Amino acid sequence: MIEMGWWPFKRREKPLVEDPHMRGARMWIQDLRDVCERCFDDSAEGHRQVRQIQAEWAESHGKGEVDESLLEGLDRRAFRLLRADADEWLKWLDDEDFWKPGWRDEPREE
Repeated sequence: MIEMGWWPFKRREKPLVEDPHMRGARMWIQDLRDVCERCFDDSAEGHRQVRQIQAEWAESHGKGEVDESLLEGLDRRAFRLLRADADEWLKWLDDEDFWKPGWRDEPREE
């Protein structure tokens, strides 16, 4: 009698090294929004947090994980948030268009 060593349902071994998941625009924008929302009542702390996450964007851009257009969009948002006083801070946080991918820095209607 001959024993067969082949089994058609054998699991394939997973590769040890997998490509890291690259974060998209929505994830970066959501992270920025989360940081700002946590500091909605303290714009000074919010500014500090925005500067901190801005450093993460720059680092990721240096690694090629954030493309140039995404970096520009994130920086435009950060610029507006960092220049805002306490009242403007809340207005930017409540502006739904501001948090959408593709937002452009156009004059705001008050």
